[in-house]
Amino acid sequence: RDCPGPLSALTELNAAVKEKFRHLRGRIQELEQMAKEQDKESEKQALLREVENHKKQMLSNQAAWRKANLACKIAIDNSEKDQLLQGRDVLRQRKTTKESLAESASSITESLMGISRMMSQQVQQSEETVQTLANSSRTILEANEEFKSMSGTIQLGRKLITKYNRRELTDKLLIFLALALFLATVLYILKKRLFPFL
Repeated sequence: RDCPGPLSALTELNAAVKEKFRHLRGRIQELEQMAKEQDKESEKQALLREVENHKKQMLSNQAAWRKANLACKIAIDNSEKDQLLQGRDVLRQRKTTKESLAESASSITESLMGISRMMSQQVQQSEETVQTLANSSRTILEANEEFKSMSGTIQLGRKLITKYNRRELTDKLLIFLALALFLATVLYILKKRLFPFL
């Protein structure tokens, strides 16, 4: 807001800030896409809330940046008008003006660098969040694959147990029939030996 110029320095700083905003917007979109790919609704909603918080913070930063830009441009325009009106006095005060301009430019540069550092920290936090979510998603996928494998093994075991139960029943039936046949044979032989007249 206190920048008296020149416009070229302000333009360079604005270009750097725009690049940071573009990078931050891309990271937020990646986080939003990852949130939409989550299987659990609770995790999905939590990530979407995080995305909305980042978006609101980014919009707030953009609004503050635009206000600062507007204030800087107005100050530069006013400064140029004053210089044109002052005429000869501008030549005498040139050294003082250059020093004040340098100090103002340095102050604005520090302010913009502070904004840039803050945005870098936010981007770093977003990257860490994305990495954590990627690791969680990978763990969930591995657990899901393991569960599918265990489910297949359990189904196979159930089929084998059912098959063995059927075979056991068949074996018992065959043993019973064989025993009945044996007893019938023994009774028949005893009958013929002991009671041949029957």
